[in-house]
Amino acid sequence: MTAAVVLPAVLDIQQAGPLRDQLLALRGQSVVVDGALVERLGGLCLQVLISAQQTWVGDGLSLVIDQASDAFAEQWNAFGAQVAASQSGESA
Repeated sequence: MTAAVVLPAVLDIQQAGPLRDQLLALRGQSVVVDGALVERLGGLCLQVLISAQQTWVGDGLSLVIDQASDAFAEQWNAFGAQVAASQSGESA
């Protein structure tokens, strides 16, 4: 079963804890993260998402960021973050 997470428009420091908790509650399942609404991506939420991707890969599961808004993609790239293998459709 694949779980879904819809990211809010603003992923700032106040959203880092709740995002971490939401993702941890889904550990053990493949997850699709919908980034279509994101207008602002802060560094702590970026770290939460990268950590979650690495954790899911380590668990042998996928955590895919899907439908990223232009703002989400631009800000992700501005941080210099790499796209995880599971996100790009390759097997991890």
